[in-house]
Amino acid sequence: MKLKLDLHDIYNKGSEIDRALHGIIKEAVRVKATQVEIIPGKGSGQLKKKVLRFLEQKEIKALYHRIDKDAKNHGRLFVYFQWK
Repeated sequence: MKLKLDLHDIYNKGSEIDRALHGIIKEAVRVKATQVEIIPGKGSGQLKKKVLRFLEQKEIKALYHRIDKDAKNHGRLFVYFQWK
């Protein structure tokens, strides 16, 4: 199962961004998703950096397997999960 989170609508609302990121990670764990696509958009790159900092937090990093940046579209990230 794949989940998708588009942050275009809330790009300038810090607390909503954090809430959305926590929500999509919780949902991925709950339904045992294999992949989450996060779309921070291209822009200046500040939102993408915020998303990457969120994903690097110790308690969040323990939940997923790896992160990939889309080679063709730098406004997109993929978070992969492995379930046993």
